[in-house]
Amino acid sequence: MSPILFWFFALLMLVFGAAVVVNRNPIASALNLVVSFLGLAALFMSLDAFFIGIIQVLVYAGAVMVLFLFIIMLLDLRAERLRKINWVASAGGVAVALALLVQIFYVIGHLTFSKQTFPPLARSEIDDVHNIGLLLFGNYNLPFQIIGVLVLVATIGAVLLSKRERR
Repeated sequence: MSPILFWFFALLMLVFGAAVVVNRNPIASALNLVVSFLGLAALFMSLDAFFIGIIQVLVYAGAVMVLFLFIIMLLDLRAERLRKINWVASAGGVAVALALLVQIFYVIGHLTFSKQTFPPLARSEIDDVHNIGLLLFGNYNLPFQIIGVLVLVATIGAVLLSKRERR
């Protein structure tokens, strides 16, 4: 992947990750998180980790975010009302973030390995997806099924808890 695409997806992920925190509407925030997950999947793809990228899209951007949106819709969450900004806390947060950024740049600037490029990874002849599938459905079949039942029970519990009583 070209460096331009890498920086595009990294910037996309950072901007939409910040939008998750800044946005007051929970549904828009969850959708921003989906775009951030897609940017992360693209970064995994650029590292030739295709299986992790596909799992990122299927599991996080697909299933987990559908559950988040489902629960947000069931709980009928509204956007937060605007309130006064605490300027002291905001200034403290910005100061801590800048101090962290300065420390990161200091460490990267004084690290000798950061000035060298990494050699390309050797191509593997082993099919990782096939081996992971055999491992999941062979050795770990029972825990895999238990997790599926647990997610089903949690979804039913969320529906029952959000059910409104009639008067």
